[in-house]
Amino acid sequence: MCTSEVRALIRSLAVSIILAVAVTAMADEKSDLLNSVGIKPDNGMRGQMDAVGYVTTAAQMDSVLSQSLKFSAARRKELAAHGVGDDIVFSAAVCPHDDYYYASRLYAIVTPHIRARTVILFGVFHRARAFDCRDQLVFDSFETWRGPYGAVNVSPLRDELIERLPKNDVIVNNDMQQVEHSVEAIAPWLQASNRDVQIVSIMVPYMQWDTMERLSGEVAAALAAIMKERGLSLGEDVAIVTSSDAVHYGDAGWGGSNRAEFGADKTGYEKAVARDHQLIASMLTGTVRPSSLRDFLYACVDSKDVTQYKITWCGRFSVPFGLNVASRVQETLTGRKLSGTLLDYGTSVSETSLDLEKIPGLGTTTPNNFHHWVGYPAIGYR
Repeated sequence: MCTSEVRALIRSLAVSIILAVAVTAMADEKSDLLNSVGIKPDNGMRGQMDAVGYVTTAAQMDSVLSQSLKFSAARRKELAAHGVGDDIVFSAAVCPHDDYYYASRLYAIVTPHIRARTVILFGVFHRARAFDCRDQLVFDSFETWRGPYGAVNVSPLRDELIERLPKNDVIVNNDMQQVEHSVEAIAPWLQASNRDVQIVSIMVPYMQWDTMERLSGEVAAALAAIMKERGLSLGEDVAIVTSSDAVHYGDAGWGGSNRAEFGADKTGYEKAVARDHQLIASMLTGTVRPSSLRDFLYACVDSKDVTQYKITWCGRFSVPFGLNVASRVQETLTGRKLSGTLLDYGTSVSETSLDLEKIPGLGTTTPNNFHHWVGYPAIGYR
């Protein structure tokens, strides 16, 4: 065997070894994730990934609601004075998904305006890398989801949507859905407002804008067609909620990454919060436009490698995807443009925290200080 052939063989063997190691590591990570599910799936019901930061019982949820409605009362009064009273129904929303301890006031401001019986939830896929998932939409096949007041039914719309979407654009995978917390955080708030709510969970992993535009167009066309056939309206019968926390900031507790580009102090905190407000004002509120959603995506990720953050919003894919679907469906069904209003913004540093002594079993999963904090957007669309 000549020298060049030996070198080629060595390179081939090295690549094979690297791939084998990567595959093994990925399998181990998936196994660890599934083992860490707080409450396991049971008899067709999805379990609960996070049984610490989110409620597991009706008594816990009742206490969370009582406290968060008090925390949000002043802001809801201000919103009512500006035309967003308790009677306003949203067609779509962006809602946070962090620990209730920190973000409950924001949940309480946005979710009561979602009155539709069927809610399409576009979730973040935090663990997409572990499952090597990108450029496809992830659905589940569970019959129900676990909720504090009993089972949350999955809407028949889920299976109809899957049937109408191109097969290569869809993954149905319960493991992927089970290890993701971004949808399960919002479902209890919807159930608290409407015990009969039905949901459809769709997770959005890594994708470029061109792929996002195509896939969101497919979902919007399928959903609008189903709604037309059934005489359903956006807002009253079907609503679209996108799950997203805002910036994840600080120099500690981020897996070794330093995310404190402005510094981990009060000044850095204020600059990062100001940037979040600027992103929301310029790209996510007012009339929803594809160009602004594209700008938001590439403000948050590297346009050449979308797996790399520029600004650490976990909803970098779910937000533009969900809003693009909502705006297309609304325009198709009503001829009106979708328009967004910032209801409020907070952070794990600024928000009034729940009194956990009144909610046995509820806890926190992350710290809150200038070295490690998260932003929370609450945006309503109609």
